[in-house]
Amino acid sequence: MRIIAGQYRGRTLLAAKGERTRPITSRVKTALFSILGGAVADAVVVDLFSGTGSIGLEAISRGAGRCYFAERSRLAIARLRRNIDALHVGDRCRIWRGDVLRHLAGWLEEVGGEVDLAFVDPPYRLSAQWRWQEACRRLFDPLGGKLSPAGQIVLRCQRNIELPDALGTLCVRSRRDYGKMSLVFLSLPET
Repeated sequence: MRIIAGQYRGRTLLAAKGERTRPITSRVKTALFSILGGAVADAVVVDLFSGTGSIGLEAISRGAGRCYFAERSRLAIARLRRNIDALHVGDRCRIWRGDVLRHLAGWLEEVGGEVDLAFVDPPYRLSAQWRWQEACRRLFDPLGGKLSPAGQIVLRCQRNIELPDALGTLCVRSRRDYGKMSLVFLSLPET
C-alpha cells in the first residue's frame, strides 16, 4: 500500500496481515479522492473501521488538518501507529480503539468542531448483517449530527447491498461501483 498523492506521495504504508482485511485498491482510492477534490484541504476527517489507516493517511497527505481513526483490531492499530509515526503526523492524528457502533457517539464528543469528511469502511460481513435502522441510530445519526453543512460521508460496501434512499438524516447523493465494491456518498439535506 502506498500514499498516492500529496505531501507523502509514494510513501509505503504497512498493511494488516490476514484474510480479514481488504485494503482499498489504488485505483479506487484515486477515484475517491478525485471525486472529493478540494474538500480534503484543511478538513477534519473521521476514518471509521480504519484498519492501518490507508484512507485517513491519504487525506492527511492531501492536506487534511486532522484525522480521527477508529479501529477495533490490536494488530491493525499497532500498524496504524507505525504508519503515523513513519509519516511524522502524530500531532494531526488521534486513534480511537474499540467497537465503533458502541462508542462512536462518545468519541465524536472529542472532536472540537464539526467533521468535514467521514469514511465508513466496515468489514463486509458486518455491513451485510446491519439492520439499517440500528446502523442509523448508532453510526449515521451521530455522524450526521457532527457533520459540517457541506460535509460528506463515504460508505464503502459490497456492490450487492441495497441501501435506503436516506440513512437517518443523511441523503444518499451518489453511488459509484468498482468491481464488487461500491462507494456511497452521503450528505445532509440541502437547506
